[in-house]
Amino acid sequence: MIIFEGPSLLDGQPIVVVVTGHKTSSNNPKTGDMLQTWILLKGMDPRVANKSGVDYGICGGCKHRGIAHDDPDKALAKERTCYVKIYQAPLNIWKTYQKGKYAHAKGHDAIAALGESRKVRLGSYGDPAAVPAYVWESLLSKASGHTGYSHQQNISTSSFDESIVMVSADTLQEAEQAWAKKQRTFRVIKDLNELVKGKEIVCPASKEANYRTSCDNCGLCAGSMIAAKSIAIVAHGNGAKYA
Repeated sequence: MIIFEGPSLLDGQPIVVVVTGHKTSSNNPKTGDMLQTWILLKGMDPRVANKSGVDYGICGGCKHRGIAHDDPDKALAKERTCYVKIYQAPLNIWKTYQKGKYAHAKGHDAIAALGESRKVRLGSYGDPAAVPAYVWESLLSKASGHTGYSHQQNISTSSFDESIVMVSADTLQEAEQAWAKKQRTFRVIKDLNELVKGKEIVCPASKEANYRTSCDNCGLCAGSMIAAKSIAIVAHGNGAKYA
């Protein structure tokens, strides 16, 4: 269902937020059975948006977007390190939206009902800080838990809220700056030797942690509302070689 249509808080482009996820087992063993939220540009194929750099409206200055270009032989940005496969779920959801097949959940009560007693993944694609805070407040108001990550901690127009999202730190320096502000971070590292003892633990749902749990059962990536260490994960996915 659609829970928001309006301007991005990052650059004013028209965006849409779609919630998916039935009450059945997810085919993603890492995240498990969570509601997924997809933040997309309303009028542009997400592959084109990424390749051209127009995806700033949903991802801001995230370094994992890759390098924009106009090479006709490549479908996505160069050296993209984001693990989300745009040509899978984001593209399918955007196409379905274009066909008008999603209903709208309008108002607090309707959006809250979607999240009731469910675990919610904020920004399965896209940065949740591009979306007005009231949207997430409604969706999470009756939820049983959530995860969320953002690169927009320094963007004044965004809805970045350290209490509900992890700071996506791309360097140790960025992580240390966040820790000084009592913010929790999620950091991609090259190997476990980079873990900062006393500050970080490896993601319990990662290969490095032998997949001890899944995101829906873990729930540690919920911002500063959780009193726990920050989380780190070794670079993975198709773009890991560029990390």
